[in-house]
Amino acid sequence: MKYNYFIIEYFLMHLISYYQNKNMVSPSIYSNILQAKENNTKQFAVLLDPDKLNLKSIDQIITLAETAHIDSFLIGGSLVVNNELDAIIDLIKINCEIPVILFPGSSRQLSYKADALLFLTLISGRNPDLLIGKHVETAPFLKISPLEIIPTGYMLIDGGVPTSVSYMSNTYPIPATKDSIAVCTALAGEMLGLKLIYMDAGSGAQIPVSTSMIESVSTAIDIPLVIGGGIRTPEKAIANAKAGADIIVVGNAIENDVHLIREIADALHTY
Repeated sequence: MKYNYFIIEYFLMHLISYYQNKNMVSPSIYSNILQAKENNTKQFAVLLDPDKLNLKSIDQIITLAETAHIDSFLIGGSLVVNNELDAIIDLIKINCEIPVILFPGSSRQLSYKADALLFLTLISGRNPDLLIGKHVETAPFLKISPLEIIPTGYMLIDGGVPTSVSYMSNTYPIPATKDSIAVCTALAGEMLGLKLIYMDAGSGAQIPVSTSMIESVSTAIDIPLVIGGGIRTPEKAIANAKAGADIIVVGNAIENDVHLIREIADALHTY
């Protein structure tokens, strides 16, 4: 009970702060995603893990992201133990107008300072907590939040190495060569009413999601498709886009070379 009271107090405090500082209602992020898909315009999101960043390095990332005209920041990680989630969002909000979307690895990674939240359901696994359990816990707080909630079917694809997600979620990824399993899983997510499908090979993946799997899933579903994990070059980003990905997410590679932000953004914009 004490934990719940703390959570309520924390979010109410940020809710008040949010409305005090917000001057206007921003357009729906999801409607922008749908419009981009309709126009066959590919979007690029930069994934930031607060555990792997410090507040000094974020400045360069924000500057490069703004000049490259990326479409959004995703904020989250498997743990997030350094308590800098709010501080990173504050820095982004102060320095640019790029939308901030929470990509939570747990029910504790919430902030009313962001613009939207991917309400992730791990449909590739069979862990009941990540299919519905954690959603029940957070639903009351999200209901009163200013966050735009985007129900998302999250599919972990085997990237060739064990990942933090598979360990923390206690689930197995979909085999990288089993396109049919990925298609059926994505279709089930769409039929359940989810608004996005996010296929992820995981941070530091040796094997990114194949273009064959991307094409198969993209052809089968009508909702937008997000692809992340193991994307290290503009060429791979373009290959994924051509195969049917609507949003390309890059995180780990940018942590090693921030200039990939410009290179990948230019490639996708040219495409």
